[in-house]
Amino acid sequence: MEILWVLMAVVMIGAVLGPYLLRRRGGIRQVHPGAPDAADPANYGFALQEELDIRMPGPDADLLEVLDLVQRTQDWRAASQLLAGTEVHGEQRWQRVQAFAGAASLELQRRPGGVSDTPGGQWLRVWRAEAPKDAGGAAVHAEFLVQQAWRSATAGTDEFRIILEEAKEACSQAALLSPGDPIPYIVELSIARGLAYQRTEFEQLWLKILDRAPAHMGAHLAALHYWCEKWHGTREEAYAFAEAAAARAPKGSLLSALPLFAVYEHLPEVNLVRGFYQSEVVTKAIEGAQFAVHSARPDDPMLAHVRHLLVFFLVRCERWGEAMNQIIHVDGHVGALPWTLSPDPAADYAVYRALAVAGYEANGGSPATLPH
Repeated sequence: MEILWVLMAVVMIGAVLGPYLLRRRGGIRQVHPGAPDAADPANYGFALQEELDIRMPGPDADLLEVLDLVQRTQDWRAASQLLAGTEVHGEQRWQRVQAFAGAASLELQRRPGGVSDTPGGQWLRVWRAEAPKDAGGAAVHAEFLVQQAWRSATAGTDEFRIILEEAKEACSQAALLSPGDPIPYIVELSIARGLAYQRTEFEQLWLKILDRAPAHMGAHLAALHYWCEKWHGTREEAYAFAEAAAARAPKGSLLSALPLFAVYEHLPEVNLVRGFYQSEVVTKAIEGAQFAVHSARPDDPMLAHVRHLLVFFLVRCERWGEAMNQIIHVDGHVGALPWTLSPDPAADYAVYRALAVAGYEANGGSPATLPH
């Protein structure tokens, strides 16, 4: 019996790791990083693993400058000014709200405070106390509470529910301060997932977002989670939601990439089907995402999110050249799915990048042949 279990384990490990250890075409060989035949991402000008920025999916120099200032001085005013100057209905404001809330949450996690120590994220508390009618501060506070619930409590516990109920009230206050702003309702989408809103309640919330920002990619990604099989929907409902959004996507929108995110959310934990990543559903979703990337504005804040997920799928599909074409646009930043779900996002991304480089070179590619 023990021999049978060992054989089964060997088969499963081989099915999972086999595609990475031996390729059908090009024959990628695993060698020591210092060996002469080792593919070196540095030859392409890619960032060292320790230099990869895990905070954001792509560059936002203004945000980084303000974040550094706020955390260094503990003065919230620069954050308030940046949000006030960021377009209300755009993707960038949502990303910046998430970034400020995440920074405060991580500060608190690292420095919870005590008798003689000020807790981390104190600048956000001061912001809310000194400027209670600041819509940006209210939105950041609501998102901070949501991140605290998911980061510090266990889903389904009383503590988790209490924090999310407080976050829900904070969303209501933020919405009153900025009636046309979709962000308080986008924040509430995570609350709806955590508190298991009934379908009718969730759909009413979703309609409020569609009224304010019908093509908001960040909002659609947050809503997709609710419809996923692991939360309150099914695989079919998640796919239907994503495909409907892609079908009505306006010209230049990244919503055509939403089905790829739906596929990612329903990936099998262990894939024993060799052709899964060449299947019609995966291929079609990749094509939709590539179309979205080619059609989107180069400065779309959500573009990097789609490119990062494409890197993951294109490497899994052994489409090395296409993967490399995405990597050259996002390298340096790894604050996006799927890397952020890893305990070490930079290391996870670096593995996929190395596989892409190795596969590209095994099929005749080189730094000279890669377009920039």
